[in-house]
Amino acid sequence: MLEVRVQEVIDELRPALQSDGGDVELVGVEAGVVTLQLTGACSGCPMSTMTLKMGIERAIMQKVPEITEVVAV
Repeated sequence: MLEVRVQEVIDELRPALQSDGGDVELVGVEAGVVTLQLTGACSGCPMSTMTLKMGIERAIMQKVPEITEVVAV
C-alpha cells in the first residue's frame, strides 16, 4: 500500500527531525500527493519549507516514485 511505503520513509527521517525538536505526521496520501503536518519546532521554523521540499519531499519521491508532490497543512 502506498501510504505504508510513505510512512516507512517518514520513519527513516523522523530521528533527524526529532533531534532538532521537531517531528512530522502523515495526514494522508491521495492521487500521488502526500499531505504532512510538521509539528514541534518544525511548525514555526522559517526553514520548514526547505526541510519539507528539499529533505522530506526528495526522500519520499526517491523511494516512492508514484508520489508527485508533498504538501504541509
